[in-house]
Amino acid sequence: MAKQPPRILSGQVVAITGGARGIGKETARHLVRQGMKVAIGDLDLATTEATAAELGPNVRAYALDVTERASFQAFLDAAEADLGPLDVLVNNAGIMQLGPFLDEDDATAHRQVDINVHGVLYGMKIAVPRFVARGRGHLVNIASSAGKGGFPGGATYCGTKHFVVGVSEAVRAELRETPVEVSCVMPGVVNTELAAGLKEARGVKNVNPEDVAQAIVECLQVPRFDVYVPKSIGPITQVMNVLPRGGRERIVRAMKADQVLLSADPAARAAYELRASKSEPGLEAGDETKQLTS
Repeated sequence: MAKQPPRILSGQVVAITGGARGIGKETARHLVRQGMKVAIGDLDLATTEATAAELGPNVRAYALDVTERASFQAFLDAAEADLGPLDVLVNNAGIMQLGPFLDEDDATAHRQVDINVHGVLYGMKIAVPRFVARGRGHLVNIASSAGKGGFPGGATYCGTKHFVVGVSEAVRAELRETPVEVSCVMPGVVNTELAAGLKEARGVKNVNPEDVAQAIVECLQVPRFDVYVPKSIGPITQVMNVLPRGGRERIVRAMKADQVLLSADPAARAAYELRASKSEPGLEAGDETKQLTS
């Protein structure tokens, strides 16, 4: 069978959540280089506008709270009004707050579920019907290699990323008879603020945001569902899937993957954890256990 030629992305419209910094920003940069028109949305509008100014005239900045469906709707509506019909949605916004499960307060759990789960669902429920109606579109959900295993020190985070993998697989199956593409991006540890204070697992190097951005470009050019960054995670995951639980757990311990989140340096993560604690406007930030506010 002849190899599929890469699709031309020039002129297409893409919306990226969490686009002010990190993976979102680098993805925007890489897609602009492909000639795409890019809408970036983020809770931090000032930083989002600065990022758009840095990346050039084909990038537009918008305020976005992914935990509010109305905000997500307004983001995509504004992007389409300014740039044209949406071709690609990159559900990138997410947070990772670490610590032992028994020490986690309810607000921290709610915050991660609101952003990492409902933020992805809202984007899918708003964008995918538009794709189906137009007969084209590509949904890219940013999950994590943590969506394929449970790692101590990040139980709730791992749970949210398992959700992203699962919902992406299910929706892909539902859309099989349509022209809509679905991709699930599963990076290892990425050198961003989110991963501050984390060490490397044996045999799997940390990657940079540029690596993830390039993988997203490639999956848009030649669509595929499973997008591992680095690619070496793919074969490791395949091997793990055929082993019994005891074998999988021994490999995880041998790679010291069970220590990556658990042994995170709190001092190195302090600035990120503080910003993450303020990333859900409906919740109070702080060290004490907080509940949803009215």
